[in-house]
Amino acid sequence: MPLPRLREELDLLDGPTLPDGQPSWTLHDPVRNLFFRIDWPTLEILQRWDMDDPIRIAQDISDHSTLTLSHEDITEVAQFLVQNQLVQVHAADASKKMAQQLFRIQGTAVQWLLHHYLFFRIPLLKPDAWLNRYLPWARWFASSQFLIFTLLAFVVGLSQVIRRWDVFAASLVDTFNLEGLISYGIALFCVKCLHELGHAFTAKHYGCRVPTMGIAFLVMWPVAYTDTNETWRLTNRFQRLRVASMGIVTELVIAVWSTLAWALLPEGGLQSAAFVLATTSWVATLAINASPFMRFDGYFILMDALDMPNLHGRSFALARWKLREWLFDLGEEPPEHFSKTKSALLILFAWATWIYRLVLFIGIAVLVYHFFIKLVGIFLFLVEIVWFVAKPVASEFAVWRSKWPRIRGQSRSRKVAWLLSLLLLAGFIPWPGRIVASSILRPSDSWPVYAPAGARLDALPFQHGSLVRAGEPLLSLYVPELSSREKALQIKIDQQRILASTSAFNEDMRKRWMVAEQTLVTSETELLGLQSESMQYRPLAPYDGRFQLADPELEVGQWVSKKEPLAVLIRANSPWRVETWLDEDDISRIRIGHSARFVSDSADGAMLSLRVIAIDQDAALFLLRPELSSVLGGHVLTREKNGQMVPERSVYRVFMEVDNITPEMQQRELRGHVTVDASWQSPLTKYLRQIVVVIVREFGF
Repeated sequence: MPLPRLREELDLLDGPTLPDGQPSWTLHDPVRNLFFRIDWPTLEILQRWDMDDPIRIAQDISDHSTLTLSHEDITEVAQFLVQNQLVQVHAADASKKMAQQLFRIQGTAVQWLLHHYLFFRIPLLKPDAWLNRYLPWARWFASSQFLIFTLLAFVVGLSQVIRRWDVFAASLVDTFNLEGLISYGIALFCVKCLHELGHAFTAKHYGCRVPTMGIAFLVMWPVAYTDTNETWRLTNRFQRLRVASMGIVTELVIAVWSTLAWALLPEGGLQSAAFVLATTSWVATLAINASPFMRFDGYFILMDALDMPNLHGRSFALARWKLREWLFDLGEEPPEHFSKTKSALLILFAWATWIYRLVLFIGIAVLVYHFFIKLVGIFLFLVEIVWFVAKPVASEFAVWRSKWPRIRGQSRSRKVAWLLSLLLLAGFIPWPGRIVASSILRPSDSWPVYAPAGARLDALPFQHGSLVRAGEPLLSLYVPELSSREKALQIKIDQQRILASTSAFNEDMRKRWMVAEQTLVTSETELLGLQSESMQYRPLAPYDGRFQLADPELEVGQWVSKKEPLAVLIRANSPWRVETWLDEDDISRIRIGHSARFVSDSADGAMLSLRVIAIDQDAALFLLRPELSSVLGGHVLTREKNGQMVPERSVYRVFMEVDNITPEMQQRELRGHVTVDASWQSPLTKYLRQIVVVIVREFGF
């Protein structure tokens, strides 16, 4: 059959030298502003395209060059040209085929809507003319003088941030409010505009046309874009690399000068604006644009640095081929041949990109679900999961299905199938379960001693670990205010007693005798109350026990604060137990009588054997033992509210009896880790249960 005619408006441009040393050329479609890189064999074929016969073309190339091609090679080039709409169409059914191809590209109305929900562009400007006009001004920002000034600004600004880091960090915290978020949004818009101008001016500097600039929407999130496709005209990959990296460089320059402005400006609106601009530029550049896993600047920089166009597609194809070889050992040729090191790095890059995108798209899907109406959110969540996660997996399964006859006949395929079956079976078979959590070893009966108010330790009759009998004073605290009030009241009572005793010798005093007697009774009652209050500062042992100081280094003469724990009295022969708090999933797997083991965090003493003796029926409103909170190294996730640790999830207290505690471990309370022998459970049951819980909760079943 005759070959299709090439479109007359196509341009053939010189391309860069490929990594293997052979030259390349670029085929430009000016209508769509698309570029296609072709190699030497493809160029030889296109130069003889007018022969209109694959066999003649292949023979002529073999006769007049060192290449040896077959007519299948020419047919493959023809298919490439047709698929990319680079040929003229004159056949009778050409209109019908073009309409079918357009329909395949656009899809149905639903597919069009879904595609444009996920990504679409709105061109706003045709900047090429005014970029030419202002290019001489922009070139100064790429000069060596400006670079030196920027480096000096970086050094000065960084030194000021280090010196005033506390102020810088406090400013960052203060901006996390509605006004701060609005400021960040405005700053981000301005930075991104300058970012795109960095790309545009650099492309224009190298003689490329910049046809459009505008806004693109990625999952309804607006991002600026600049059409710099014409950089593929550049044969020097380092020039393309400069164009790709100039957006990030522009943001870094903005960050440097904004940081310097924050350091030099006085407090006020300008300094706040400089701070917002600096932090926005640093974060947006390093966290978003520098990532090579999405099609942002980091990806294009890496692509130009490696001189590998379509880096994602090529690495993905190589990783999928390697996966099929690992699983099925098909012995197929790789899509491209690289060195072992480069091939391994490309495969690792592909897997890293897949994992990054999986986490990112699931996160976006969750955000979409929560920020829309529930019904719309569920639909958009499913769109995200199906389009970005399920669709690529289904495409790979389709390839496996097409290769199924070969896959089925491979011995490795059978081994992989057996291995996957065993892993799946192991996931559903119940396994012995163990629950590990932080816990406290403490006596079941103890009496804590706290300081009622700020006071000085006046007497400490017992040492740490001493035995105390019931009724003996544990310690004595001196409160200057209380002592002075008591002395003043005692003097007042003495005066009133003298007055009452001498009232019989004076006519005027006899008239006020009843008042004096009543005043004396009132003062004595007040003194008794004051003495009763003083007894709180001289606590007596309520029972026989062992006295333990909260701080063994506590000494007479030291001042203690209000509600500071001072000591604890452990009842003699009191049994010891271990307390912990577990969530609902763990509570459902343990029963009274289950065994456990305790090891202290300090590794002091032997491992203790335990037995579960009680489980609270109601969830804890707040954590009674703050040392088990995650903020203090424990396992219970909490947040602080009104001075108490409130658990983030429902947790229940569990008591365990100690069987073999040693006297050395009875000296004080110990924090450690407890391992509880729980009921058997399959590894996948927990996750399946959580999925069902979420579905029931969100769909309202």
